[in-house]
Amino acid sequence: MKVLIVDDEKSIRNSLKDILEYENIESVTAENGTAALNLLQKNVFDLIFCDIKMPGMDGIEALEKFQKQNPDIPVVMISGHGNIDTAVECIKKGAYDFIEKPLDLNRILITLRNATDKTALIKETKKLQRKVLKTGDIVGKSDAIKKVNDIIDRVAPTDARILITGQNGTGKELVARRLYEKSNRASGAFVEVNCAAIPSELIESELFGHEKGSFTSAVKQHKGKFEQANGGTLFLDEIGDMSPAAQAKVLRALQEHKVLRVGGDKDISVDVRIIAATNKNLREEIEKGNFREDLYHRLSVIVIQVPSLNERKEDIPLLAEHFIREICEEYGMPKKLITKTAVNELQKLNWTGNIREFRNLIERLMILCDKTIDAKDVQNYATPLFS
Repeated sequence: MKVLIVDDEKSIRNSLKDILEYENIESVTAENGTAALNLLQKNVFDLIFCDIKMPGMDGIEALEKFQKQNPDIPVVMISGHGNIDTAVECIKKGAYDFIEKPLDLNRILITLRNATDKTALIKETKKLQRKVLKTGDIVGKSDAIKKVNDIIDRVAPTDARILITGQNGTGKELVARRLYEKSNRASGAFVEVNCAAIPSELIESELFGHEKGSFTSAVKQHKGKFEQANGGTLFLDEIGDMSPAAQAKVLRALQEHKVLRVGGDKDISVDVRIIAATNKNLREEIEKGNFREDLYHRLSVIVIQVPSLNERKEDIPLLAEHFIREICEEYGMPKKLITKTAVNELQKLNWTGNIREFRNLIERLMILCDKTIDAKDVQNYATPLFS
């Protein structure tokens, strides 16, 4: 934990610093609001104690600037001239709490604990929201991305089955989620299945469910992904890796809108929109005998080809700014600047891993670089095995 103490009285700053350090809490002091704002640009703080009566920029004005710079940091206002009106004004402007001088040790520690608990809860909530929703805009203004967005806008409101193709890391899942969000089924479930991650002997149970006792480990009835997605959207990721037996059952489900659980004897009606994705050339897989041609035609009513990053390098400046903001929020770090020469250097690279590789490099640069990311930084850290 790291705390910023802002007070024009040196004795108060040192006294509060001693209290925090006794509790093994790192603290940094500033004698006025301007100095505090400079420190806030260069450091990540978990809490700010700020005096109200200070020469120049007073505590209320400093509070407003703290809120604009990082609204998630709790600010506790302190004053030797406290009254109800002042306290109310501070809280209205976003302060977490108000403490009167002389400072009481127990009150400080309780406020500190409660404020940091709130901060931790906010961070965890945002983290979980990102993890659960995994939503976001498809960043870019290139012709290739405009074409993808145009197709999404046209087909999302329909129930047409869609096949998304593209290299690994291009953002096929993001396209699938945008289709779902803009569809008439957005109030229903979005259920994702990674067909490559599930063993072939379990894929049928995962997709169609199973009855209790249908196999050794089937200790209770299990609803499959088709049933879980009923009324919503089922996203079959990496469908090119699905086993032939599962392909046949998926084809039947698409034709009849019914599924049969493993070990079951009763068909279950399902109303599901299917979006599939693959990094494989399914026509080549059909020729090799690895994928059913009739299933391919069922899935590919609409085909969306997601371009590789090498095909849309003009989007790299926007992507860099987008990921810098995202990573700063994720790590709670001050925003770093990226120079035009650094962006030019990024555009020279061969992005075999596409957007996933690009984001990894931006994250690496954010962690390892100073306040500004320049071309030399990109050259030094372009690969994980940098020297």
